Amino acid sequence: MSQTGETVKPQLGSLGGPQAPRVVTSAGSGGFSALAGRMVPWFFVGLFLLFVVAFLIAPTVVLVVQTFIGDNGFTLSYLTGLWDYQYRIAFENSIILGVASAFVGLVGGTFLAYSTLQPGAPPILRSIVTSFSAVATNFAGVPLAFAFISTLGSLGMVTIALKHIGINIYAMGFSLYSLTGLTVTFAYFQIPLMLIIITPAIEGLRAQWREASDGLGATSLQYWRLIGLPILAPSLLGGFLLLFGSAFSAFATPYALTDGNIALVTIDISNVLSGNVMSDPQVGAALSTGMILVMAVVLIIYSLTARYAARWRR
Repeated sequence: MSQTGETVKPQLGSLGGPQAPRVVTSAGSGGFSALAGRMVPWFFVGLFLLFVVAFLIAPTVVLVVQTFIGDNGFTLSYLTGLWDYQYRIAFENSIILGVASAFVGLVGGTFLAYSTLQPGAPPILRSIVTSFSAVATNFAGVPLAFAFISTLGSLGMVTIALKHIGINIYAMGFSLYSLTGLTVTFAYFQIPLMLIIITPAIEGLRAQWREASDGLGATSLQYWRLIGLPILAPSLLGGFLLLFGSAFSAFATPYALTDGNIALVTIDISNVLSGNVMSDPQVGAALSTGMILVMAVVLIIYSLTARYAARWRR
């Protein structure tokens, strides 16, 4: 018996000689260790679920309750009030901004990803583009707005440089403080985000498919129309929906860039919740509920497309 109270059983080797003693631990300590090993993952899962309930589910329930409950009980006035002109325009502008910026990100990010994955592209090019995309994707809010004001604002560096060669982009109708300007600004992080999303899907295109297509006499256009794009379509649509949701729910960049002069849903929510002239939490809750409904539709479509795209990765 060892000094710790554990039983040591000597064993004989295959040739009859003594073998190193084997320590037999008690069943109680082994059972406790196994139980603790099983409980630790559940502990962190519980913390995550608690976080989701406290900061996602509970606020959503509060918003829905405030949308349908007024001073005199149940009411639909706040929800039907979303059809008023000012709120309808805000939803239209937010959807237009989301679709336009998502389309620019989809086209730019897809072509950039395809170019960097070409066999003849320098290996360092992909490393540079991927590293920049990882940084640019997280560069938003007030810093991004300030960067574009300094670059493409009415007194920005690029604007003044173009004036010196006879090009006045503001006289041509461009304005950084419009939906067009917001689309250009959002492209800074939408294109890198799409590149990160679509790169694995493009890498999944097998070279054998292109070789078989060429062997059967198909043109490059026929390959992409009949093989490449159908395979990439679910990933492209899923990326488009993610970009749309990112632009549709953005607040800091549009507010810092336009000072709230463009009607967007997120800016209207800020105005009715913290405005100096009008404060109406129920209207803000109704606007938030409308955004949740739009995003819920987007997430449902994305989940369906992601499930369809999964079979191409098997």
